[in-house]
Amino acid sequence: MNRDELLQHRTEKLRQIIRHAYRNVPALKTRLAPLKPEDIQTIGDLEKISVVRKETLIDLQADTPPFGGLLAVEPEDLMRIYSSPGPIYDPQGKIEDYGRFGEPLKIAGFGPGDIVMNTFSYHLSPAGFMLDDGLRRIGATVVPAGVGNTEIQVQMIHDLKATGYVGTPSFLMMLVTRAEEMGRDFTIEKAYVTAEPFTSEQRAACDRHGIDVYQGYGTADAGSIAFECVRKSSMHVSTDFILEIADPATGKAVLPGEVGEVVVTSFNETYPLIRFGLGDLSQFVEADCDCGLANERIAGFMGRTGDGFKVRGMFVYIRQIAEVIGSFSELGEFVVEIERVGSRDMMRLKVECKYGSGELHEALEERLREVLRVRTDQITFVAVGDLKDEEKLIDHRTWE
Repeated sequence: MNRDELLQHRTEKLRQIIRHAYRNVPALKTRLAPLKPEDIQTIGDLEKISVVRKETLIDLQADTPPFGGLLAVEPEDLMRIYSSPGPIYDPQGKIEDYGRFGEPLKIAGFGPGDIVMNTFSYHLSPAGFMLDDGLRRIGATVVPAGVGNTEIQVQMIHDLKATGYVGTPSFLMMLVTRAEEMGRDFTIEKAYVTAEPFTSEQRAACDRHGIDVYQGYGTADAGSIAFECVRKSSMHVSTDFILEIADPATGKAVLPGEVGEVVVTSFNETYPLIRFGLGDLSQFVEADCDCGLANERIAGFMGRTGDGFKVRGMFVYIRQIAEVIGSFSELGEFVVEIERVGSRDMMRLKVECKYGSGELHEALEERLREVLRVRTDQITFVAVGDLKDEEKLIDHRTWE
């Protein structure tokens, strides 16, 4: 469809989803007051509605369990329920390709005849099943590989002559390196990567190994939001979303070309997220794309706003770390430092400690892994007072 047809499609879908959510989603009716559905007729009218941010889902779901009053169906009518760090419960409705990954995977060249290593987790988090559903919809054969077990995965790629990979770019690099160490053929020809930034260095490495990589952008809550086309210069916004670039402080649209928070409105009748602030920063790309898609483009990930950040594809919240540390009477202030070493994110934690021990170190490390579901690479105890007035998060990573 062309630009005018796309605008008409989204406008009609917006009016439908607002009416549907007003009837079936208690939290939206509260947010809209005193507005009524008829007050939201155009995409511009969305600014009349406050932004609800991803990190606030933790509080919303705690106050109104289990889905914060945002679900439009009964929990027993869902296909699956996941748990993301926070904790945040994510629903999956009973429709085919619920996460809408089929379209970007098809554009990335996946289809019948492909044997694909799906290296996202199938345990609790939704990414594994979301990508699995999208791959099967377009006729690919899926290997539910999950996270880790690099040696076994390399052997399977070699034995099965697997042609495709979906997962994080950092894990793809780990598999390539491990295959070289093991002396195994790495038969992967195409890849779809998401959940963390894909750097120019990683793309160049994939090109050297003959792997055609497409990058996508999505979340556990909303599914696939944007994806690269054959030009690979930016990401097209999915037809099934309205995406705004908004000022994090006001919720209003930024000027063309400015960087702001990604705010999405989905047309998902099971879980209609209206003006959902993702905390990610990006900007619209104004120039037209000659690939043939009329969908507008965003530049991709350009940083974070708020207290949430991603490490190795998993969201981590400062409040989670604070709660864990607060449960130990011996511990005080803390600082989290994130840096990128090669293709891997490293998370290091400094904590003020009154009197430390090996047992305390192990207990803290284990508790953080349970809550964050990602390993802390280094924990260092420092004297009380050393971290006074320090920022809680120091992120040394830079994004292109």
